[in-house]
Amino acid sequence: MDPAELGVCDAHDHLFISSPQLPGQELDDPAAAAAELAAFRAVGGQAVIQWTPHGMGRRADQLPQLARAGGVHLVAATGLHQAAHYESLPPLDTLAELFVAELTEGIADSTGPDHAPAPVPAPKAGLIKVAGGYHGLDEHARRTMTAAAAAHHATGAPIAVHHELGTGAADVVELLCARLEVPPTSVVLGHLNRFPDPRLHRDLAATGAYLAFDGPSRANHATDWRLLETLVELAEAGHGDRLLLGGDTVVAAARSTAGGPGMPFLLTGLRPRLLRALGEEQTELIFRHNPARAFAARWRG
Repeated sequence: MDPAELGVCDAHDHLFISSPQLPGQELDDPAAAAAELAAFRAVGGQAVIQWTPHGMGRRADQLPQLARAGGVHLVAATGLHQAAHYESLPPLDTLAELFVAELTEGIADSTGPDHAPAPVPAPKAGLIKVAGGYHGLDEHARRTMTAAAAAHHATGAPIAVHHELGTGAADVVELLCARLEVPPTSVVLGHLNRFPDPRLHRDLAATGAYLAFDGPSRANHATDWRLLETLVELAEAGHGDRLLLGGDTVVAAARSTAGGPGMPFLLTGLRPRLLRALGEEQTELIFRHNPARAFAARWRG
């Protein structure tokens, strides 16, 4: 699709996700996912970038129907999270091939109570999601990111990175961009709101990478009470074209339809504050134009 058609975007969220790190808190209900998309659409949302990677309950077979029924563009992810999120891992020496296959051939997840196979043709991933560690990169992260870089070079897909509590982003840029030659404009650095270091954020933005501030309704992180200040500082420093915002809903209780802030909070709680602080032009950059560029790709392969 033409990137200009993406529209008002939640640049990092989850409709489906499961992990041993979140027992009993899985997002695995298609009806609840549809209700959350409807709530997001009702307040003006038009696109959701899903960062749920391989092996974490993506339910990719459900996404086309949800997108059509909800009138919301959905982008699925391949990639791999930290090792702790898996009971078993795919062979690390085959990750690049796995990522390329899910980007170019389709995601063959089997989901649902009957483990029905994904439809043919299977939906394809539109980005690669990987993860760093706390203040650094372990061997798993380095091998996963090396595979992600290879898949990027083969396909042109953007790479989105989870940073544990917002840390280690400089190490990620050094590995992905300096060593593995991924263009910074194809890299999205996530969770930076959880490590509100203005100098670091300016340095990261200056590389050309995109900076994602996600989970703006989590008052237990330095998110709500530092986020507006952080975004204003970056915009005033000339980095307004590098900024992305996402909801990062990872547990069922956080959904708006379950009494939480959910996806709509981006547009009902945060967007009015951004309009007052930054004006309409910058707010449109963050919600519409920046994600259209960040998640676009010159597809190859």
